[in-house]
Amino acid sequence: MSSDPWGRVDETGTVYVRTAEGEQVVGSWQAGSPEEALAYFERKYEGLVVEIGLLEKRVKTTDLSAKDATTAIDHLRGQVDEHHAVGDLDALRTRLDALVATVEARREERKVQRAKQTDEARHAKEALVTEAEELAQSDQWRSAGERLRALVDIWKGLPRLDRKSDDELWHRFSHARSAFSKRRKAHFAALDAQREEARKAKEKLVAEAEALSGSTDWGGTAARYRELMTDWKAAGRAQREAEDELWNRFRGAQDVFFAARGEVFAERDAEQTENLKLKEELAVEAERLVPVTDLKTARAAFRALNERWEAIGHVPRDARPKVEARMHAVERALQESEENEWRRTNPEARARAAGLTGQLQAAVDKLRKQIDTARAAGNNAKADKLGRELEGRQALLDQALKGLQEFGG
Repeated sequence: MSSDPWGRVDETGTVYVRTAEGEQVVGSWQAGSPEEALAYFERKYEGLVVEIGLLEKRVKTTDLSAKDATTAIDHLRGQVDEHHAVGDLDALRTRLDALVATVEARREERKVQRAKQTDEARHAKEALVTEAEELAQSDQWRSAGERLRALVDIWKGLPRLDRKSDDELWHRFSHARSAFSKRRKAHFAALDAQREEARKAKEKLVAEAEALSGSTDWGGTAARYRELMTDWKAAGRAQREAEDELWNRFRGAQDVFFAARGEVFAERDAEQTENLKLKEELAVEAERLVPVTDLKTARAAFRALNERWEAIGHVPRDARPKVEARMHAVERALQESEENEWRRTNPEARARAAGLTGQLQAAVDKLRKQIDTARAAGNNAKADKLGRELEGRQALLDQALKGLQEFGG
């Protein structure tokens, strides 16, 4: 018979292992010596030690699930409980019990962690839903659309909640996205309709602009082009491709007209510059007529100059007021000379002036006599009053005499 601290082999070849509950039969060994039998079952024990050690390491260092860990522990415990090994089986049971406690602690830890993650996921999804519902009312179609797509990706990366909660939140989230898409679709449909109306309106404007491009009614056509430009801006924008094509045609038609007008105006400007030079020379001649010494001769000369003036034609617009003012000044001087001559030679006016002068002279003489009489009577107050009246009449008489002199008398 052979034995060691943890087992023995009796004379019949039966192998026993010692445990806290007493000896347990391990098996029977007939193929060799008792020492070989103990060595064989000790190796099986060492195998269990290695397996338990590996399981302990997996539990501590990997994300082995509690379910798989428990299955592995039960499998090893079954092998220990079958007593098919020689060694400290009670120690193995103790290690397995400790491993069970570790797995349970990890299970509770993961449960708490999952609960925390679920709570975080719930808050995160509720925040996504709130943001999506706010974005559903936005008119920032591009940025809001991009943000909603980003929210979907964020949602997909979050853990699922319980089915009811997850479905309710997803329904609100999906509804917000659908509402935004519906509003955006309606907006762009209306925009497309507006752009189509703009295209039709601009087609008409382009047709008129092209029809006017050959016009030689420079002023009227230029004014109409300005009106067409105002109408163009008021029509709104068409679709981009149509807008660019229509604008190129619209501007092209205007360019044709204004280029032709520019050439004509360039020739006209040169002609008007020469006209200005001629009119300035006539103005110099006219200004030599002033001051007027011989009205008849000056008037005849001015008429001749004016006929030549009218025959010359237009001058540049910005120079026109100055050169015309010079001629008008000469014409006013001639008119004033005519009026003076008329007053001087008009018999009726002379007679009226002489009559007025006579009346004023009589009044002055009468007042002087009245003053002398008042002073002789000692009535100085009356004399002073009549003296003030005499001053006014004398002033009128002096003016009348001056006017009479203009008539040569």
